Amino acid sequence: MLSVIKSGGVWGIDGYLVDVEVNISQGLPQFITVGLPDTAVKESRERVKSAIVNSGFSFPLRKITVNLAPADIPKQGTLYDLPVAVGILSCSGMIPYERVKDFAFVGELALDGSLRRIKGALPIAYGLKEKGIKNLIIPQENSGEASLVNGINIYGFTSLKEIIDFFLEDTDKKPAEKNPDTVFNDYSIYPDFSEIKGQYSVKRALEIAAAGFHNIMMVGSPGSGKSMMAKAFPSILPPMSLEEAIETTKIHSVAGILKEEIVKNRPFRNPHHTLSDVALIGGGSIPKPGEVSLAHNGVLFLDEFPEFKRSALEVLRQPIEDRKVVISRATGRYVFPAKFQLVAAANPCPCGYKNDNLKECRCSPVEIKRYRGKLSGPILDRIDMVCYVSSVPPEELSKMSEGEKSESIRERVLKAYEIQKKRFKEYPINFNSEMTPSLIEKFVELEASAENALNVAAKKYGFTARGYHRILKVSKTIADLEGSDKVSLKHVVEAINLRITEGMGS
Repeated sequence: MLSVIKSGGVWGIDGYLVDVEVNISQGLPQFITVGLPDTAVKESRERVKSAIVNSGFSFPLRKITVNLAPADIPKQGTLYDLPVAVGILSCSGMIPYERVKDFAFVGELALDGSLRRIKGALPIAYGLKEKGIKNLIIPQENSGEASLVNGINIYGFTSLKEIIDFFLEDTDKKPAEKNPDTVFNDYSIYPDFSEIKGQYSVKRALEIAAAGFHNIMMVGSPGSGKSMMAKAFPSILPPMSLEEAIETTKIHSVAGILKEEIVKNRPFRNPHHTLSDVALIGGGSIPKPGEVSLAHNGVLFLDEFPEFKRSALEVLRQPIEDRKVVISRATGRYVFPAKFQLVAAANPCPCGYKNDNLKECRCSPVEIKRYRGKLSGPILDRIDMVCYVSSVPPEELSKMSEGEKSESIRERVLKAYEIQKKRFKEYPINFNSEMTPSLIEKFVELEASAENALNVAAKKYGFTARGYHRILKVSKTIADLEGSDKVSLKHVVEAINLRITEGMGS
């Protein structure tokens, strides 16, 4: 007898429909799984057998063949345990097939029949909804994230026995309630800018970066406050929209790092400089998202920037420009979103104290040149702003007044953000940093003196076309912070200064 149970899989960060075909026939007892299963899928036979027996049912001692269709796409993970078990039970007549055929199933089974959390529940629910599936049975732990999808009923269960009772006894089980459309951003989890004393020019640069979603690098000696300001940076970012939150949640769900039903705050990823190229960009035999995708719609903070492997930094080129990662394998092409805001921190030299007010640098010119040479021109060219962080003498810290609160800075950032949202309402972008050359030409109106100053600076400092455009984007953000329609001379001059600030230059 044959049963076809609906299930789902994940391709990149998108879900797709999988038909779990279960056939029980005469022959020696054996359990065969086909359809490009990985080791975890093949091992499901032991989990399924124990789960069925420990749920109070007998396991059929006949030839069982399971096909996961489409058979040309690799299947991985433990999410097919539940549909296989349901297929065996319906195929052997223990539960009515007419009842289960209108449902899709995903879930990992424990040996006692309980259901365990899976990865990728949210994209799977989206994928099944697009294929017309109306009902999805899923582990209770995943029901919250899956219920974000409208148009499909999500049923959360804790065990296989509970699911069997649902179909045999027609228990009154209601779908999970849909989450409200409001996403709450909790800024209290971040350090506040008021805790950072001094560093007014750096805070100004971070405010500009937050308003326009610009990449920024802070260069300064050890202990000058670079890491603390970077960790406080998310506290001044605009709140995520529901669409951004769901898109980010899909990525975190596929990666298996989702800790709540939905990602409520912009991600802040802070990987160590020893990470590999694949960990940063994503990949693997069946590609998974890397740090650049886990930071989607949020911040990727790379501390000790020059200490990262050269090859790891070079792979950042494409996602910084294209806002996505494309990974090609023999099995297909995978696309992961990667619209992140790069915040980098670096020392000006190997010892860290070049141009420091408190300590003397002990590095030779050759050592400094070699150290700065770790960052290639193309990478530096993709960073919108560079600012130098000077040390504050310890004895002066106690005399300084408390800094401006993050809430006050965030209010100005939000005003600039609303201006950009209105400006780009007919375009698929939200921030000035995302403008293409054609949009720059359309929306960035320079005063004559500003255009002349920019052209002179471009010739003097040898800006590339990319660098020229990035200065225009930053200038527009500065103008937005002031509520100005036109980009004036002072806006351009500030943007140019942020582009050529002493730090990683000679």
